[in-house]
Amino acid sequence: METGLLHLHNLLRWVVLIAIVVAIVQLLLKKDALKASKVLLISAHSTLVLGLYQYFFGRVGFIFIKTMGMAEVMKDKLLRFWAVEHIFTMLIAIALITIGHIKYKKGGAPKTTLILYIIALIFIFAAIPWPFRGEIARPLYPGG
Repeated sequence: METGLLHLHNLLRWVVLIAIVVAIVQLLLKKDALKASKVLLISAHSTLVLGLYQYFFGRVGFIFIKTMGMAEVMKDKLLRFWAVEHIFTMLIAIALITIGHIKYKKGGAPKTTLILYIIALIFIFAAIPWPFRGEIARPLYPGG
């Protein structure tokens, strides 16, 4: 089951990335971005739920802190990435996406939403274990 969840989590990552780029482009072109923002919000939160489940019940994440302690985890780049950096960076990104969506939906604040989405995109890019990231690297597609 864990492998299937990882695959789904990875697939939704691409949905989030595409949705945030589409929303940013629509906001830059001053088009109505509410639909794209909704897709982004739903896909980001779905990815979050899967990620939280994997973090607390999977083979990487909280299990490192639980078994080794925070001090040991923070000394190791790989353990620190999966136990601390990935989850907290993504939580911040999803919080920015949520705030941006709410602001846009309530008052149509496209500039604020645009800024929040761009910052969220930067956080997301920073927290993805891209294939070029050395020891924390993962393939673009699980099993790849």
